[in-house]
Order: sequence, then structure tokens, then C-alpha cells
Amino acid sequence: MKFYNIIIKYRLWLSLVAIVGAIILNVTGSAGFWPTFPLYFVGVIGLFSQFFIGPLRLIQAPMEAGNIEEVKKILNTVWFPNLLYKPVRSTFYTIKGNISMMEQDFDSAEKHLKKSSDIGSPMPEAEGANKLQLGMMAMQKGDLKQGESYIRAAIRLGIPDKESEAVAYLSMCQIFMNKREFRAAKDFFRRAKALKPKTKQVLDQIKEIEKYISKVPG
Repeated sequence: MKFYNIIIKYRLWLSLVAIVGAIILNVTGSAGFWPTFPLYFVGVIGLFSQFFIGPLRLIQAPMEAGNIEEVKKILNTVWFPNLLYKPVRSTFYTIKGNISMMEQDFDSAEKHLKKSSDIGSPMPEAEGANKLQLGMMAMQKGDLKQGESYIRAAIRLGIPDKESEAVAYLSMCQIFMNKREFRAAKDFFRRAKALKPKTKQVLDQIKEIEKYISKVPG
């Protein structure tokens, strides 16, 4: 695995060395085309995979270790994101969006996540998580209409974990409370509680909403 990661890390330069070496052998007459064909083949395949697939496989280890600076360095080696295969490009922008959110750069986060959403994902749950993030950012900006649209789309597509799904329902609850549609708000609140979330932040949000939702009609 480590060897494969090293190959990916230096794939571009190794590919260029292979192609340049083959050209030099041809030009100097040291070897004909067919003897150097394997060098050309390896070089072209390496360049193709560098720009079509990219180095995103290298991100897993630093992400798990919480080394965000290393993740950013790897992402910065993607010079032409538009050349990436669509699912890889979608993942690329999702990761950039998540990093921007962690750094509280919400404008950049929204830009990257919208790009990812526009591209789409082969996994509906991943797209659902993306829509949920966009919905949460819209709500932070006070755009409840846009927030509702994104969060509805997230719920429809499916959200990969119960904690995030509970957040989606609680957000919808808040939106409908604001619209004074109390019956719908209570329904979303019940759905959130039924998921039995365990995250302290989500539990605190449930307790806060519970203080006043029982007092409203509907």
C-alpha cells in the first residue's frame, strides 16, 4: 500500500521521465520505437491517470490523522480539476468545501459544495450529505427558503448517518416553526427524536427545542 502511494505521489514526474527517456533513446538511435514502446505506454498511462483520476487516494491517511494541512497540499497538486473523472471531481470539491467549512470560510465552502452538487455523485447518500451542508449554510445566512429546498433534497436523496439525519429533521422543524406551521414542525421534531441521536450537540439542540415546542398549538 505504501509503495502504491509513493507511485501515486510521484506519478507525474515518473511518467515524464519515462516518456523523455523513450524519446532520447529514439533520437540518439540507441533503440527503435518498439523496444521503447513500454516506456511510452507507462508514461502515457501515468499522465492519463494523473489528470483523470488524480491523487485523492493519498488523502485518506492524513484525513484520518486530522492533518488538514497535508490534505490541502495534496488537493493543491490537482492543477486541472475539470479534467478529473466526474465522481472524482465531485469528491474533490466536496472535500474542499468541507475544509472551507472547518476554517469557517463559508463563501468558499458554498462555492465548492455547489460545484460538487452540480456535478452529482454516484452515491445518493453522498449527494444528500452535500445538500444538507448547503442547507445549513443557507440557514446561517438567514435564507430559510433556500435552506428548506436543500434540506428537503437531502432527505429525499438519503443521508448516510443518523446524527446528520436528525440534524436535517431538526432544521426542518425550526424552519416550520418560523413559518408557524406547528403541526409539520412537531412531526419533524418527532422524527428527529425517533432516530435517538447520541451527539451532544444534537441532543442539546433537541432539549432546547423541546422547551418550547410542547407549548405551541398543533
